[in-house]
Amino acid sequence: MPAPMSRHAVPADPQQPVIILVRPQMAANIGAAARAMLNFGLTEMRLVAPRDGWPNPDAVAMASGAAGQVLDRAQVFPTLAEALAGIDFTWATTARGRELTKPVRTPETAMKAARAMVAGGRRVGVIFGPERAGLENADVARASEIVTVPVNPQFASINLAQAVLLIGYEWGRDHLPPEPAPPGRRPPGEIPATGVEIEKLGDHAQERLEAAGFFFPPEKAPGMQLTLRNMWSRLPLTRGDVQLFHGMLRQLARKDRAPGE
Repeated sequence: MPAPMSRHAVPADPQQPVIILVRPQMAANIGAAARAMLNFGLTEMRLVAPRDGWPNPDAVAMASGAAGQVLDRAQVFPTLAEALAGIDFTWATTARGRELTKPVRTPETAMKAARAMVAGGRRVGVIFGPERAGLENADVARASEIVTVPVNPQFASINLAQAVLLIGYEWGRDHLPPEPAPPGRRPPGEIPATGVEIEKLGDHAQERLEAAGFFFPPEKAPGMQLTLRNMWSRLPLTRGDVQLFHGMLRQLARKDRAPGE
């Protein structure tokens, strides 16, 4: 029977893959998988015969905060066949099972296909096996296709949460920000410096270098100053960078002063 859903749980979303964990052996790994799911907006988890029963406080502890909501509404089934109810197309994550005649995809191509299927109104799922030995051939046989991560053949072991994370990342490629975007107000170290701020920094640096006798001989001074000005303008400086440089230059000026000045 499905586990009861908390009134605080996130709702099911038919527009995303269902993550199915088959006979998971450690509750902490279920919690870690929930964290990996929510990192990329995946919220529907189905569990097939978890070894240590369900619900399990070790899973909640590992899920850490908001990802506990994924566990709140996780459904538990006695068999994989029952867990596949309502799902039209599935991928079995395994490096084995090649003796079964099925297409084999990478996470990237599998999730690209998943997005197209979901857009066409189909429900999709990804099946993950137990930690020690992965999916059995009987499990893989129930999947539509196989997905395998191309890894170092000398060390192909990937833990459960890592596998879920890779699938989640590839699923989220089309709707997550292409570059990290810090939430809320950005600190000075992340705000690009303005042209005026960079110009003032160039003035300050030139002033200090002139006082130190850097521009020598005099006939080469204009060219050196132009090169430095060009350097400041092409550097991708942030407001925090500019403040740091000003502080460095002021400190050097203090060190140059004789005692008592």
